[in-house]
This record gives sequence, structure tokens and C-alpha cells, in this order.
Amino acid sequence: MIGVILDRSSPDSRNNFEEAVLKVKEILDCILVAGEFDYFLKIRARDLADFNKLQSQTLIALPGVQNTRTFFVMREVRENARLTF
Repeated sequence: MIGVILDRSSPDSRNNFEEAVLKVKEILDCILVAGEFDYFLKIRARDLADFNKLQSQTLIALPGVQNTRTFFVMREVRENARLTF
């Protein structure tokens, strides 16, 4: 998971970022959030070298990206749980 902070939060900067994200095959999910980060990206990389290449050449070059923070998933305890009411 990658937390992304954009350099500004205007509709144009968000649209440019989102359009670019759709072109990166390693990005599985892109979620607009409120709080410290603007977006969370769920990515998949083969190994650490593949991740480093993706981070240094692609993710930080996405339009408007000011900063990123990486969270490595150690284990998925619960994923895609169904909502019940």
C-alpha cells in the first residue's frame, strides 16, 4: 500500500493524477481518502527490486505527487469481507 500526498488538491490535479493512475498496470486499487493522505494505492510488485523500480521511476513521477509513504502488507487477516445489515 502506498499513501500519496498531492502537491495541491484542486479538481484538475486530482483528475490528472487519477487519469495517470489508470495507465499503470501495477496499481490494483486507487482510493481517494480524507486525512493525512489524498490517496491510497494498492500495488503489486514481484519483489523488492521491482518495487524500487516502480517507486523511483513511475509512482513519484505521477502528476502532482508531492510525497509518498509505503506500507508493506505482511499478512491479510481479512479481505473483501461482505457487508451484512
